[in-house]
Amino acid sequence: MQFKNNTKRGNVTIQGLRSFKDTLPKNIKKIINKKGHIYSETLGNWRYIVGDDLFKVCYPKTFKNSNKFGVSTLMVMVKRGHEVDMEYSKKDILDKMNSFFGYSVVEKLKFISFDDEQKIFSKKDLRQENVAINKYQNKINDVKNDKIKKSLIELTKVFKEK
Repeated sequence: MQFKNNTKRGNVTIQGLRSFKDTLPKNIKKIINKKGHIYSETLGNWRYIVGDDLFKVCYPKTFKNSNKFGVSTLMVMVKRGHEVDMEYSKKDILDKMNSFFGYSVVEKLKFISFDDEQKIFSKKDLRQENVAINKYQNKINDVKNDKIKKSLIELTKVFKEK
């Protein structure tokens, strides 16, 4: 690796391979340095921290680091109806997180409940003759060559299946 002085900018540039952290923009570096490490480790080990039963009904949403105005807080999304279970296991979650990191990372847990409604579509709604978006369907209809028009419609059907 060679070092090259760039006289126009007044800083030193390194030729060759750069580390990943050097390629990130400054704004993203600040976010990662502030809370990215703790939040990403929490996401990666969430099943271990809360256990299998609670893992199915909750997930961490955000992490706010402590500052002079408040304490470090982890916001957790919880399925409606399981808030009481989370409230009873709040102390265990705090203890496991702090022991996992080796120091007092989280001082407070906030729970936000959400509805877990899954929409079920019938097959009638999914099967349509016009599978392309209306904007593109009009453009396909404007094509004068029938062979190209049919191939474009088949292409939109393939994309719709994926």
